[in-house]
Amino acid sequence: MLVAAPRIVEQYINQIPKGTSVSPQTLCKDLASEYKADACPISTGIFLRIVAEAAYEQHRAGKSLKEIAPFWRVIDEKSPTAKKLACGQEFIKAQRVKEGLAA
Repeated sequence: MLVAAPRIVEQYINQIPKGTSVSPQTLCKDLASEYKADACPISTGIFLRIVAEAAYEQHRAGKSLKEIAPFWRVIDEKSPTAKKLACGQEFIKAQRVKEGLAA
């Protein structure tokens, strides 16, 4: 059983091309495949949230959007996770619209 660390989730997110969206389920399946193990969807979801909060905190501290993990490529503004994030749903939606991922 793979319990991916936040760094592994962040590395995955950083490899998602601009304008491409990946579901949290796909992220989990891809990590499981890469590590040839079953991946825990609960811990992967928790680490996804940790990565998103850390990235947004870095952005608020002055890093550009290009310098942080583009978590909006995995978290949709309508998802339950988005409702819990410090950045709020509007930030996620704005980034997704800029990349053509949302209307």
